[in-house]
Amino acid sequence: MTDSHPSELRPETRTVHVPQPVIEGSRPITVPIYQTSGFVFDDPAVMADAMGRADGPFVYGRYTNPTVRSLEEAVSGLEGGVGAVATGSGMGAINTVLLGLLKPGDHLIAQKSLYGGTAAMINDLVGRFGITVTYVPENDPAALRAAVRPETRLVYLETISNPMTLVADLPGMCAAARELGIVSVVDNTFATALLCRPIEHGADIVVHSTTKYLSGHTDVVGGLAVFASTELYEKVWHFAIELGASADPFAAWLSLRGLQTLALRMERHCSNARLLATRLASHPAVTAVHWPGLATHPSHDLAGKLLSDFGGVLSFDLAGGRAAGEKFMSSVRLMLLAPSLGGVETLVMHPATTSHRSLSAGELARHGIGEGTVRIAVGIEHPEDLWADVAQALA
Repeated sequence: MTDSHPSELRPETRTVHVPQPVIEGSRPITVPIYQTSGFVFDDPAVMADAMGRADGPFVYGRYTNPTVRSLEEAVSGLEGGVGAVATGSGMGAINTVLLGLLKPGDHLIAQKSLYGGTAAMINDLVGRFGITVTYVPENDPAALRAAVRPETRLVYLETISNPMTLVADLPGMCAAARELGIVSVVDNTFATALLCRPIEHGADIVVHSTTKYLSGHTDVVGGLAVFASTELYEKVWHFAIELGASADPFAAWLSLRGLQTLALRMERHCSNARLLATRLASHPAVTAVHWPGLATHPSHDLAGKLLSDFGGVLSFDLAGGRAAGEKFMSSVRLMLLAPSLGGVETLVMHPATTSHRSLSAGELARHGIGEGTVRIAVGIEHPEDLWADVAQALA
């Protein structure tokens, strides 16, 4: 560390302009947290140029940051994209993409079974901005083609839907969108790039809630959008810096830390979900189990073609309806009654009154969510301990 300031500076000034280390001959093992709001330039022209470039020098925290860019490049590389924009939450990523690419009067096509936050956002776009929406099955390219209008701009899909775990026909739906000149957006949060890479199946944009599996430890909120083309990346990046839903460097650092164990965790999430889904399917209190690894699931064949494994989230319907669902959730001892998913601990929730609470009864029915539907985001605990808790709660 060197003191680059003249010794004649007064103490009040020296406390502000502290010396900074210049590392030579070695480098840190992990990505450092660059907890700074801005960056210093020696050349005014370089600074001016940096203000308008997605790939330029670091200039301001709302644009990007070295720690944030490490996360963006890591996930973009996993997904096979050309660039990414990290945001302060998963909904921040979704809103950045939708608001950055849609304008009043545009038409959006979305799959019927959607995350509640996304469905609520689309309803808001319809009500406030005059954007129209048509819902189609996630596995029906013909329905997508039939829904297209001259003003159609986007198709929105989820690799594995929340909470009914329906798998989208990404090759068919994305190919139809591309043929018609429509941008396809895929939420890949449930699958991650380890189970599926939507860009390889024709997707233009992939969004993630990094809060979930990518971070994996229930200690950070974040989002990310990955782009298959430089044109889309730069267009959305310019809007993102105006919107200001930027990722925090410490949150990005936590996500990078979690990302390093993603492969190990996903293997356990999926194997634990398999055990619970298989046993729940034969339990007399359960009328249906929704997990694409089961042969009875409507997406099972498609999931076997698209996914390397079937994910760590499952839902099931209880014969006793809402009362049975509430009784189950109040009876669990090991699993935690909490929102979100993708962390190391197992979480349980009631979608109709939590994640999808903003939807009407008709919209819940369209999503396939019943009064007795319970969602389990399976963690990495010992599977027999998890099953023991499920069994006693059902009893």
